[in-house]
Amino acid sequence: MSGDEAARAATEGPAAVRALLNRVKHPVRRRDAETLLDLFGRTTGAAPQVWHGSIIGFGEYHYEYASGRKGDSAAAGFAPRAAATTVYLPDGVGAHADRLERLGPHTTGVGCLYLKNLAAIDLDVLAEIVGASFSTVTRGTFGRRARDSAGGTRAIPD
Repeated sequence: MSGDEAARAATEGPAAVRALLNRVKHPVRRRDAETLLDLFGRTTGAAPQVWHGSIIGFGEYHYEYASGRKGDSAAAGFAPRAAATTVYLPDGVGAHADRLERLGPHTTGVGCLYLKNLAAIDLDVLAEIVGASFSTVTRGTFGRRARDSAGGTRAIPD
């Protein structure tokens, strides 16, 4: 994604973020989204923006892969979805395996952490994960795909 495309993908301002949160119907997802809005803001020091219409992102990073694909994306972000809240980890879940063991109930994809209820997880550990991922991808041009981190998909039961 070029810089111009990234700018179009991100919608500036608290009004856009509030509008997205106001569309969240599920009461637990809505409550969790409000909690994550604060947690991500404190952890990253960045203001929230809406990316791609449904992701609340914080900060921005540039990536460039060996394949030649390059672009810009949110450096940290989450999306309140119907089934679970998705936390995006652009450096991949494998980079956070030790912390994920301490997090509490969750499932993962390659670069996504799925949380059904923040009341059941350790928010301090989540802040560590988000902060570490944000720091990793904002150091400069990031060149590793999430799928290249150690680990993979898994579930930690309730």
